[in-house]
Amino acid sequence: MEDFERKVSISEPMETEDQGIEDSEGKDSSSKILSLLRKFLAVQQRRAEAYAKLKKGFSEYMGTGGELAYQQLCSEVTVEFNECSKQVREMESLFQNPEYHRDDLAQLLRAVQTQEKQKLHLTATIQLLKKAGRPSERLVSHENCRFNKPTEHECVHVHEITEAAGTEDAEADAEYDNALKEAIKGVQDAVTAINESLEEVRYEIAALESE
Repeated sequence: MEDFERKVSISEPMETEDQGIEDSEGKDSSSKILSLLRKFLAVQQRRAEAYAKLKKGFSEYMGTGGELAYQQLCSEVTVEFNECSKQVREMESLFQNPEYHRDDLAQLLRAVQTQEKQKLHLTATIQLLKKAGRPSERLVSHENCRFNKPTEHECVHVHEITEAAGTEDAEADAEYDNALKEAIKGVQDAVTAINESLEEVRYEIAALESE
């Protein structure tokens, strides 16, 4: 009986020590995951700021027509978006690493990346459509017209107003309106999906912080 008690008293501290090592490793892993998730949220904040900058720049372009400044802004924002995507892909890869072993978080980040790509594509589509304007409201160029006198010319854009021509213009406008509407809805859907994923990330952070 004494031998049994002696064995138990010797083995118990060893089990506690092993458990302590496991707890330490678990906390270390949680700390790394927390750090990555916080970095991910920081990257998303950078993306939001880049979109705000792009939106403001586009509004200024539409008001002043400063093409050069707008193109330069687009280049700068593209670099920023590419850098953000690169960082998120690296985080996704780390979550798949055996050291982290969090494929669920990797998939979550991948889902955000997919929606961000769609959002950026549709944002560019919206801006291109708005730059072009509705077909019936677009300004025409007279460079191909024939000038008989300095103040008079035969305009190639003048055509007889017929029912068929009116229908054609209406159809072109309807097509434009539908394309713009679909692109705007697509951006809204992407934003909703991204926000839902970010909410999951915040829940994960809160859970890890409470451990």
